[in-house]
Amino acid sequence: MPLDSPKKIGELLLEKGYITKDQLRSGLSIQDQSSRKLGNILLEAGIVTEDQLVEVISERLKIPKINLASLVINPEIIKLVPVDIAKKHTIFPIFKMGQNLTIVMADPLDIIALDEIKYVTKCIIKRAVAGEKSIREAIDSYYSVADSVRDILGDEAIEEAIDESSLIETAEEMVSGKGTVVRLVNLILTRAIADGASDIHIEPDEHQLRIRYRVNGIMREEADPPKKLQAEIISRIKIASELDVSEKRLPQDGRMSMLFKGRNIDLRVSTLPTIHGEKIVIRILDRAKLRTGLADLGLHGPMLDRWRQHIRQPEGLILITGPTSSGKTSTLYASLQEVNSIEKNIITVEDPVEYSLPLINQVQINEKAGLMFASALRSILRQNPDTIMVGEIRDRETAAISVRAALTGHLVFSTLHTNDSISTISRLLDMGIERYLVTSALEAIIAQRLVRTICPECKTEQSVPHAVLDRAFPNGVPKDLKLFHGTGCRQCRDTGYGGLIGLYELVGITDNIREMILAGQSEIEIKAEAYLHGYRPLFESGLDLVTQGITTLDELLKVTIASDSFNIIPEIHVNQSA
Repeated sequence: MPLDSPKKIGELLLEKGYITKDQLRSGLSIQDQSSRKLGNILLEAGIVTEDQLVEVISERLKIPKINLASLVINPEIIKLVPVDIAKKHTIFPIFKMGQNLTIVMADPLDIIALDEIKYVTKCIIKRAVAGEKSIREAIDSYYSVADSVRDILGDEAIEEAIDESSLIETAEEMVSGKGTVVRLVNLILTRAIADGASDIHIEPDEHQLRIRYRVNGIMREEADPPKKLQAEIISRIKIASELDVSEKRLPQDGRMSMLFKGRNIDLRVSTLPTIHGEKIVIRILDRAKLRTGLADLGLHGPMLDRWRQHIRQPEGLILITGPTSSGKTSTLYASLQEVNSIEKNIITVEDPVEYSLPLINQVQINEKAGLMFASALRSILRQNPDTIMVGEIRDRETAAISVRAALTGHLVFSTLHTNDSISTISRLLDMGIERYLVTSALEAIIAQRLVRTICPECKTEQSVPHAVLDRAFPNGVPKDLKLFHGTGCRQCRDTGYGGLIGLYELVGITDNIREMILAGQSEIEIKAEAYLHGYRPLFESGLDLVTQGITTLDELLKVTIASDSFNIIPEIHVNQSA
């Protein structure tokens, strides 16, 4: 940690009781031998904390100390200082008034840094001080992948053309772990993992290569590396995931893994030929983020109790429904973990196997070898399983075998793409499954969505018009109702949201519902019957999350069918911006 005069800084530390005379003498002795700064010596020895040192430096130099974690910085201010300079000198810009630019420094006496920032920004520089760790965290948080891309490439690399003849040589360089492209791809991957992204989209356009992350279900643009690097970036990813680099006309699927902060991250890679080149989607599977408990996913109360009763039945078909990226696989895995034991033979057939589960035999679909869901299921039935999990029912054959397995003493879990739980019955009938087989095999259906949770750092009470509340709560607005939303902060990147939670509706197939299916009664009639046995639609279940301050009414309406009939999202937006 920087300091002006070792004696004066040492005296201040001594006066405040942060160090003893013996510690000061020892530190000064080491300083005489090494020419290092006293602050760094005491800090590395664990004698003082970074906060204590920042406080003393602030007092000694008469400059303010800044808590960066409490600030929300204007992105336009960040752009004034290039990321390479910020990292090199451990400085961070925080605000600008007229020609005065205030920067936070780990070393406020670094004259070279001050001169370089003054030259680059053309501003009068005002100093503040903060700990080196907090400044580096702010740099990582505020500067985007695009800024770091420019830092890695430099202006010369951006302007330099790369011809096709260099591709083979570059590929060999990439395998050896060297080169700009390797560092660039590693940056894209590690930043996505650090930001909690679920997938990375590398998308070629006519004149640019776009990088986008999906975070909390929402796509956001992160960087646009030079179009000239497109071939090398895509080749690097294909080599790492053991795909055919020469094949650019057909889609391919592969996988790779990498270490991130001591843990192994699995990456699923999918390529798709487009008119401007191959698009790549990398799905990030972080075991540290795998929530295996049903309560962790968002199931709670009576619904959780009912679901546990259904999945502990000895036989029957259990279906989990919802659109892509609605969390169905997580619910499948959590449910399997609930029934998993040394006494049961559990076999799954998946495409792909996303996480390895203990005690469970998992089978990976292999289309090239002819191992599909239907053929794998036939073989699994000869393995004497107690419980079977089919990753997805995609066709009539897979549906028929799953139903047959449920009717012959097996508990079968699977997923379907439907809008809600009740319509799943019609979907099975449309796939050609006879009514009597559906009624005999089906045990329970749960439909789900993922909603974003309010960021805890910027959570605040929200005012919503009474007309909106009356429509959202047709049975009466709860007394003392308080609604919340996120105002946006550095922690949530100004989105107001900080995570995801599951939203569920559960239908248990009772004897009355079985008779109604056999009689060909409508979904509306079946839904009315289900209400008598605890069924609540997605929107109604989501209101619990809204009233508990977990998510917003706006977010609930966006992800449920109810938004079509309520049509109140614009009113909420208007109120928030007022």
